[in-house]
Amino acid sequence: MERIQLFYLEGPTIKISMELYFNKKGQLIFDGYDIGKGVEDCWGDSDYEYTYTIEPSNVEKLYSVLEVEKGDRHKLLLELKKRFGNNKGYSAFGEFMTENNIEYKPFTWT
Repeated sequence: MERIQLFYLEGPTIKISMELYFNKKGQLIFDGYDIGKGVEDCWGDSDYEYTYTIEPSNVEKLYSVLEVEKGDRHKLLLELKKRFGNNKGYSAFGEFMTENNIEYKPFTWT
């Protein structure tokens, strides 16, 4: 299972890691995890997890919208990294999917 790191930061009060990958069901998973004192100061807990799950039928829409050859998962992951590989990637990706009528399931946990 290929994983691509969208963003990684390790600072004195926070560690942020965001990845994208396809699971065995063909779902596209955006997986984010923040941990540290900075997270605790903001959320009241030392870690914060956040994910998007995009079903295969909606992944098909991503290929079209991003002009990536259908089925080329590697290129799709690279294109998503190019567009959303920064600290605001989770929010920006969610906004992008909403604007383009791509259904996704968000999940957060603190």
